[in-house]
Amino acid sequence: MGTRKDRERQEDLWVAYTDMAVGPGHPFYVHLNEVLDGEGFDAFVEKLCARFYAEMLGRPGLTPGIYFRSLMIGYFEGIESERGIAWRLKDSLSLRHFVGIALDEDTPDHSTISRTRRLIDLETHKQVFSWVLGLLADRAMLAGKRISIDATTLEASAAMRSIVRRDTGERYEEFLTGLAKASGIETPTREDLARLDRKRKKRTSNQEWKSPTDQDARVAKMKDGSTHLAHKAEHAVDLDTGAVVAVTLQAADLGDTATVQETLADAGLAVADLVDREAELHPEDEPKVNVEGIEELVADKGYHSGEALEQIKELEVRTYIPEKKQPGKRHWKGKQGQQQAVYQNRQRVRGRYGKRLLRRRGEFVERLFLIATKPAGCDAAPCTDGRIFSSAC
Repeated sequence: MGTRKDRERQEDLWVAYTDMAVGPGHPFYVHLNEVLDGEGFDAFVEKLCARFYAEMLGRPGLTPGIYFRSLMIGYFEGIESERGIAWRLKDSLSLRHFVGIALDEDTPDHSTISRTRRLIDLETHKQVFSWVLGLLADRAMLAGKRISIDATTLEASAAMRSIVRRDTGERYEEFLTGLAKASGIETPTREDLARLDRKRKKRTSNQEWKSPTDQDARVAKMKDGSTHLAHKAEHAVDLDTGAVVAVTLQAADLGDTATVQETLADAGLAVADLVDREAELHPEDEPKVNVEGIEELVADKGYHSGEALEQIKELEVRTYIPEKKQPGKRHWKGKQGQQQAVYQNRQRVRGRYGKRLLRRRGEFVERLFLIATKPAGCDAAPCTDGRIFSSAC
């Protein structure tokens, strides 16, 4: 039996590449690279991002191919920060091979990834996303007929202690100090301020307070019950394949019924663009994307309201949204349109087909958020059966 002391030795100063223990690479990332290389992904993004790079100025920037592959790693690995992505790239040989960084090259640090993200505008990111959707459509991995929408809150990169008044710009502690002095406490201590704060109602209203560093962030209660500055990310997912069709960023203090129409509209435009693209590139082939666009919407109880169902019905989209329990009997006077939409949705949800769609929503959409919030370093890996950029497995 060997011991640890027996293995102690001075490492060689130089190690030949052929002597290094290099793994074969993760089969998912190997296959994904084959697909991206075969479709000319690097040439596409380099041409798209050429205007953001100077010809000869400063140190070499992060190439677009490596940058967008790094974002893919963040999604597939469930990494929420650029520091986490940079750490995974430096730690994993298979991910080095995926992004195309040799062993004698250093991986990008988090500041380089962040600087590149700020350099490339949002519209360019959307164009890359549309390119990926086209890739999915070509491989019959996006039908566009049945869509499910769900949302989650994401903690913003801003601290609650930094919030300021919208009208005066006062910090929260300064505001409490003013209230304490107005109540007769000349030199309030921290305990006095804390006691005064506990007695106040609606202490952090979004109508009164904002973050000075992130104007779009809103004070919201997270799923664990804590209160943070946050954003709301809403995803539209194809229920036939699990592919993400559209993503919108909403204010965290808005309800689901107030944001569903925007996300549904974005998904509808994405599907319509794919239909036009398919008709232009493959006019003789049988359509792979539903030419009628989105026909059915599946969501959870948070999206149920008479007004929202009526508005979605006007878009000629059938809804399958479970109904919340209502205390007492609802009164429909003057709301015949909402009544009809609610009753029709209720009938569809109770049917066998509706129940099957709701189970499918739990399989695809809930799993999508599980991947997105998976802790860094988790052993669970994306599928290896060819479903690229998809949450299905």
